[in-house]
Amino acid sequence: MSANALCRCGRLAAPISRITMRVRGARSVAPAAKCMASSSRRAHAAQWAPQQLSCRQLRHEGSLPCAAVSAGPTIEAAPTATEQTAASPTESATPAFYANLDFKYVRDNLEEVITNCEQRNADADPRRVAQLYEEFRTLEQEVHGVQKQRNDNAASMKGKLEAEQRRKLIDQGKELKERLAGMEAHLQTVGDRLQLEGQRLPNLSHPASPVGGEADAKELEVVGEQRQMDFEVKDHMQLGAALGLMDFEAGAAVAGAKFAYLRGAGAMLEVALISWAMQRVAAAGFMLHGTPDLVRATVLEKCGFQPRGNNTQVYSIEDSPLCLTGTAEVPLAGLHMDAILPASALPLRLAAFGRAFRTEAGAAGSASRGLYRLHQFSKVEMFVICTPEQSDAMHDELVALERQLYSELGLHFKMLDMPTADLGAPAYRKIDFEAWMPGMDRYGEISSASNCTDYQARRLGIRFRPEAKKEEEPEQDKGKGKTKKQQKVPTQYAHTLNATAAAIPRLIVAILENFQQADGSVIIPEALRPFMGGQEVIRPQS
Repeated sequence: MSANALCRCGRLAAPISRITMRVRGARSVAPAAKCMASSSRRAHAAQWAPQQLSCRQLRHEGSLPCAAVSAGPTIEAAPTATEQTAASPTESATPAFYANLDFKYVRDNLEEVITNCEQRNADADPRRVAQLYEEFRTLEQEVHGVQKQRNDNAASMKGKLEAEQRRKLIDQGKELKERLAGMEAHLQTVGDRLQLEGQRLPNLSHPASPVGGEADAKELEVVGEQRQMDFEVKDHMQLGAALGLMDFEAGAAVAGAKFAYLRGAGAMLEVALISWAMQRVAAAGFMLHGTPDLVRATVLEKCGFQPRGNNTQVYSIEDSPLCLTGTAEVPLAGLHMDAILPASALPLRLAAFGRAFRTEAGAAGSASRGLYRLHQFSKVEMFVICTPEQSDAMHDELVALERQLYSELGLHFKMLDMPTADLGAPAYRKIDFEAWMPGMDRYGEISSASNCTDYQARRLGIRFRPEAKKEEEPEQDKGKGKTKKQQKVPTQYAHTLNATAAAIPRLIVAILENFQQADGSVIIPEALRPFMGGQEVIRPQS
């Protein structure tokens, strides 16, 4: 299947069967669908990996209005959800939230979806999803049939009736009511199971994404060359100690392993990188934000992250629905949750500086030493909301901007098209940037750019309303001089993308190791000097 065909069939350009699920008491009528939910990330947990969704908070599609977002474009209020608490992530059969997933697409393209799950090593069962969808549709038709019988029964009791005839109709109505209640409860149960199974499905994969594991990544471009050093190369920990830039012992004493203090020029370098990155992305048209570091667990789940479980990368707050976020992508994604954006406002380019908190479960070994992998670090993140037609071009734009940023720092790096088994559940395609780190004698990931298509938008309720075509413009009502009321164009789900402008600790690693000198000093990249008070060199302490 071509990429264009995939966009038409697998994304929101396709007609979507609308089965809207609302849960009020025992009543149920049902939601249908698009994209998909969950898979494992890298075994060594190099990223804050989206995993299978858990059931912590219930979110039903309700009728409570969502307040319009004050910042950014004018938006329409859209239905938001009411929250309840699930009994247990593993024992409860109730979803944490209801997503508008395209179960019809799964059923009609079952072999494609099965192959995609196998290629992504996803813990999902597309056959079960298709089976539940068919069962749900059959039950729904039966429920509608009994509802019609009940309505006909009620209509029959209007007007004058003989007492015996009215009594029979009343008894029949009671029987239909009880029967309907049981059928609706069963329909609700099947609908919940369908949601839970559907939310485990990962996104589809871009046709160009290599099939396989991390070793199968396709090298797209190599920028710069490895610097030749005619002296003993030190790693960033040795350089940091000699230059007085960081203190891991104090970090461990105060907070535990994988925490560090940055001090002196090290702290200045962190601030300089943040300021430089924020200035550059703002110049590229991104609206800057300061975001919460705590978010609701349901928002994390809707973005495709797993806040619960043994191998979670998320720090949860005890006796609270809040979690520490591992990337500003999450609060930026939630900014327009349950909103309808005007098509004229898209693409919407957002960026934020935030603290990232990650448990780094499973991360160990020399590749995790020092600043390379911490439980807390600074990061500047970019996030885009756009139409399906814009998303491929926006992905190219994010990749080009990242390439420009790291070239400006003078780093030697390579760009990789990541394979299917290395894609997180939301990602349709992901490009990684790996910089050469001579002290570690290897390339290390410093950034990535992911196109998530409508995976997150369908869970977060981010939609847009296309502009009416010319032939759809309202006509003048002849004789009255009034404009006929124009019907609104149906909404569509947006596409979302994310990319890291600056993961601060890893950039510090790359800068220290690549620009170290024989005398132990480190040259500050020219682009950062205005943010370092004009300082050009970090010299060893006397």
